[in-house]
Amino acid sequence: AGKIDKPMKVLFFSAWYPHRYDAMAGLFVRKHAEAVSQFADVCVLFPFADEHVHKFEIVEQKFGAVTEIYVYYPFCKNRFFRKLSSNINCWRAFRKGYKRVLNSFGQPDICNDNVLTFSGFLAYWLKMVYHIPYVVTEHWSGYLEQNGSFEQQNSLKKWLMRKMARKAGALMPVSKILENKMLQCGLYNDTYVRIDNVVDDFFYLPHEKQSHRKKRILHISCFDEKAKNICGMLRAIKQVSLQRQDFEFVIVGTGADFQMVVDYAKSLNFPVGMVQFIGEQTPEEVCEWFYQSDFFLFFSNYETAGVVISESLVCGKPVISTPVGIAPEVICADNGRLVPIGNEVGLCEQIGWMLVHFKEFNQEKIKQIGQQFTYAEVGAKLMRVYQNAFF
Repeated sequence: AGKIDKPMKVLFFSAWYPHRYDAMAGLFVRKHAEAVSQFADVCVLFPFADEHVHKFEIVEQKFGAVTEIYVYYPFCKNRFFRKLSSNINCWRAFRKGYKRVLNSFGQPDICNDNVLTFSGFLAYWLKMVYHIPYVVTEHWSGYLEQNGSFEQQNSLKKWLMRKMARKAGALMPVSKILENKMLQCGLYNDTYVRIDNVVDDFFYLPHEKQSHRKKRILHISCFDEKAKNICGMLRAIKQVSLQRQDFEFVIVGTGADFQMVVDYAKSLNFPVGMVQFIGEQTPEEVCEWFYQSDFFLFFSNYETAGVVISESLVCGKPVISTPVGIAPEVICADNGRLVPIGNEVGLCEQIGWMLVHFKEFNQEKIKQIGQQFTYAEVGAKLMRVYQNAFF
């Protein structure tokens, strides 16, 4: 296909996307769609297996300038037939949803798949049948050896994922680490473009920092202990607390391991008020926590990106992190420190150092790197990838 006149029509697919049961699922994909909608017409088609429905239900809505078409389809509760039934129903949901896309949005010029799962097959099918090019934005941690999910796939699925990767107009992992791991897994393509996740506009607005009695360390987490290693952070914080008690450690978020982590923190017998679990917060409240803290702590065992690192830098706050996700690409001596994965002694030392030196960091200099995470910058970069996919 040749170059097309704007506005380009872009159809998003994704394995994850915010839906009526979870407004936070795949939020980073919605932000990419919003970023592109500043330059093109954007539609998202999202089939979702729903155990609460007995027939296919199509919901069409607008989120800003983005058209969102959900197809909620029946979830098979019989575990013996679940996989086959799920694949059949997902395919039927896609066909029904794509008809709605054609009626409401029109035929797309290009598809942007997110994660090479069944949604990748949908994009691949449209290319084979209707010659619509597609690109893939990849967020999945399954390629990382610490996760290992890719290697656990059967040979047919791995072959299909590699084929879909080769046929894509471009592969866009959200970090250089993820790109390297995808290549190691045999996902080859002539065009790899690293794409950033978006940081919300309100993070860039001026905020007045309120005075607080103690130095404040912040962590934000989805409480997946295997990935986030929150207990490792707590052990390091405990060691620091034996030397000084002029700080507090605030943990924002919730998730599957929340209660386990809270109970573990209680077993460490911290001084009263030193460790605070705030729970789930709105994005605006998360932004305020960044601005009201002194530095950010991230001790993950693995990440594909780590958008909270981006958010901390946008707010001008230094970061202590393991070299996961985007951390090795964006963290330097001017904005933070890197600690080897799982090295609690090193983490303890860096926390102690940062408690003394965090005021020496130039917040405005830290903020400069944040311009690459704006809706406008990310959207423009995605548009350049789309345009190149036509040649």
